Amino acid sequence: MITRAINKFLSISMALVLVLVAGGCKKKDAVPPPPQKTAAPKAAPVQKALSSSAAKQAAGSPQLDFRTKKDPFKPFIVASPKTPQGVGKRRGVGLLPIQNYDLNQFKVIGIVAGLKENRAMIVDPAGKGYVVKQGMLIGKNDGHVTRIMPGWIEVQEQFRDDSGKLLRRTVKLTLPRKE
Repeated sequence: MITRAINKFLSISMALVLVLVAGGCKKKDAVPPPPQKTAAPKAAPVQKALSSSAAKQAAGSPQLDFRTKKDPFKPFIVASPKTPQGVGKRRGVGLLPIQNYDLNQFKVIGIVAGLKENRAMIVDPAGKGYVVKQGMLIGKNDGHVTRIMPGWIEVQEQFRDDSGKLLRRTVKLTLPRKE
């Protein structure tokens, strides 16, 4: 009996909530009246614009001369023009360890002939090994590995001699013969 009374009370309260919600959701569309057209007032004639700088010059105020001032947008460090590769390169700055020795001091200890490109293993005088491929830099005179063949490596150096003349030299580093 109590459950019936509770169910009846819940159903009546639900119906009352639905009626209140549905009654408050009515949309009232009020149509605004059409705007009235009014004549625009006549504009006064436009006065000729005068430059403020011309007025200051006429008044005798001091002129600023910016020709002697420093340009704030000019960089502090002026980039030097690029020199050809291998010519005048600074020593010790950003160089790989493989670029600190002369080419004649390297020993070729192995060459791997691959399907795409050949690679070679070389050892510097300190005993450290490097794997080089075509296009890599090697040696003090900014040499480029130009070819790697099954028996030797070809390196092309470009440097300036004592008189300042640009010289190119091709050096072959050979693989020692098996005994």
